[in-house]
Amino acid sequence: MPAPPRVRVLIIDDSASVRQTMTAILSADPGIEVVGTAADPFAAARHIQNAVPDVITLDVEMPRMDGITFLRRLMSQHPIPVVMCSSLVDEGSQTLLHALEAGAVDVILKPRVGVADHLIDAHRHICDTVKGAANARVGSRRPARVAAPQAKLTADAVLPPPRAGAMSRTTEMVVCLGASTGGTEALRAVLEALPANSPGIVVVQHMPESFTKAFAKRLNGLCAVDVKEAEDGDTVMRGHVLIAPGGLRHTMLERQGARYHVSVREGPLVSRHRPSVDVLFRSAARSAGSNAVGVIMTGMGDDGARGLLEMRQAGGRTFAQDEASSIVFGMPKEAIARGGAERVIGLDAIAREMLQATTR
Repeated sequence: MPAPPRVRVLIIDDSASVRQTMTAILSADPGIEVVGTAADPFAAARHIQNAVPDVITLDVEMPRMDGITFLRRLMSQHPIPVVMCSSLVDEGSQTLLHALEAGAVDVILKPRVGVADHLIDAHRHICDTVKGAANARVGSRRPARVAAPQAKLTADAVLPPPRAGAMSRTTEMVVCLGASTGGTEALRAVLEALPANSPGIVVVQHMPESFTKAFAKRLNGLCAVDVKEAEDGDTVMRGHVLIAPGGLRHTMLERQGARYHVSVREGPLVSRHRPSVDVLFRSAARSAGSNAVGVIMTGMGDDGARGLLEMRQAGGRTFAQDEASSIVFGMPKEAIARGGAERVIGLDAIAREMLQATTR
């Protein structure tokens, strides 16, 4: 069987060293071909006129035209999957959120010091992100190729499997949501549709470190529910949403009596992610059982597929976002294939189904 065509990538960055390092990292992957580099959006536009890439990696801060302006023009005239590659972290989180709103499908962060070394260390994540972007629906585009999941650690590295036997029912229920590529805007749509007295919710959205706090703050200003970045020991309560902090730690659900709280602790990458959806879902299966609702949404790979099945086997209600409304139908597809999803539903139905599943 012939190998699938390689993902063609155009790199746009004003730093020659970053262009060189990114080219080396991406070209080393047999599934990726770097078709060109550009130091600014004007040079990139000329390149796109001659050969349209499958994916663009785009810096935010560049001369003559910033990356966000170029992104907006690109999405309005010639939609192409874009991955933002930026040194902006704490002070630039809002800028990167604006990039996702403007149509970028994912973000790669680079530090201001030691950029080349960081990119080399993060080569696997960079290649996976670019491949995931190639499968993203942008405008009228359909997914071009699907990258097969590779061997990785499971939630066993953090938590033992759920104990046999159903958890006793309590008066309160908890909802666990997992998402990755395309998830920031999908989560916004779901959370904006919820009333202020919704059941407590815990979210794992694959995001870089220092990015989730700004994401939670933005959602808090848009939603009737209260949204914050999760801290160790936070209580899961009605009308509140906890967003797992990105980067270095996993977020797990724990139960004390009839109340739930989150534990935020260090651990190895699971399904090549930290925080991992599989870890959250497994913890929900162990601590909440039939008192939990699990929802897996748009994203690349299979993180969350095992955990959603464990939640269903423990008596929880489970849903997967459908292909038509997913930016990348990777994580939901894997969960459906493993039998973890009780139902497959569109993005616009998720909030309603969550509320119905938690009504007793």
